[in-house]
Amino acid sequence: MPLIVTPKQLNLRGELYHQLGTLLSAGLPITSALDTLRKNPPAPAFRKPLDRIKSDIEQGFTFSETLRRVGRWIPSFDLALLDAAERSGRLDTCFKLLADYYRERSQIARETLGNLAYPLFIVHFAVFLAPFPALFITGDIVGYVQQTIGVIAPFYLGAFLVVFACQGKHGERWRSLVERAGRLIPLLGTARRHLALARLAAALEALISAGVQMIPAWELAAEASGSPALGRTVRGWKPDMEDGGEPPSTMLERSPEFPELFVNLYNTGEISGSLDETLVRLQKYYREEGSRKLRALSQWFPRLVYFGILLAIAFQIVSFWSNYYSGILNNFD
Repeated sequence: MPLIVTPKQLNLRGELYHQLGTLLSAGLPITSALDTLRKNPPAPAFRKPLDRIKSDIEQGFTFSETLRRVGRWIPSFDLALLDAAERSGRLDTCFKLLADYYRERSQIARETLGNLAYPLFIVHFAVFLAPFPALFITGDIVGYVQQTIGVIAPFYLGAFLVVFACQGKHGERWRSLVERAGRLIPLLGTARRHLALARLAAALEALISAGVQMIPAWELAAEASGSPALGRTVRGWKPDMEDGGEPPSTMLERSPEFPELFVNLYNTGEISGSLDETLVRLQKYYREEGSRKLRALSQWFPRLVYFGILLAIAFQIVSFWSNYYSGILNNFD
């Protein structure tokens, strides 16, 4: 994955997964699907990784093993989910799920950037215009650069560091810090949590349907969720489930990381014997809720930025006139 992921790159990855899912649904084996796709990939940069994946599969490696051998081209979240899908024989369904996920992320990112365009233009216009009269009079280019680039550059650096810190390629300890920090942000923390639960439910349903035992199924699903907090919680269940014979529903009731709705529906599905259907419903619900909150954030964040700009302008105006009248009063004294 590149250092900074753009909406276009998210959309291209979604298109890659969509085409793979379509080819597999049509009955093509994975090697044929990869061979077809590498000839005309959504992006030229995909051709080399697809060549290597196809070559490794022909040498006897499983699809999940080949993805790990490629390196960081596949995000760890996708890799864990595809591993679970391969075990259940549902790679086509998983590819379509990932395709929808990346397309939604791309669309939300585009909407956010589009809504931020006008406020950012106003900020840049004000920063570069305000010291321009002094530059025209004094010709001090160094001072002008300090008052413009020197003001804007720290904000760009901060935005870059935030985007880089939030990427999933870092270690679990770092991702845990980012997850805890994200929970303090309204809408964003809840959205990330809901999307993690949706990935967990999707992976768990695939693994259980494939006949994987409950303990390893839960551990693999928690890894696929991409949430370090969920992963730690589920790994802590193992002694009680192995030695004490506790069912997952009992462990869920003791775990504050899982919301009450998830716990209740899972318990109902476990008792009624319709756990697979329940997990599909949970996946759909939390995915829709997470996407809805991200869209709300993409609409309100630019408005908050714009409101902050208005407050800054108002403060500058009030400060100017306050200093102006203070000077006049001092002259009278």
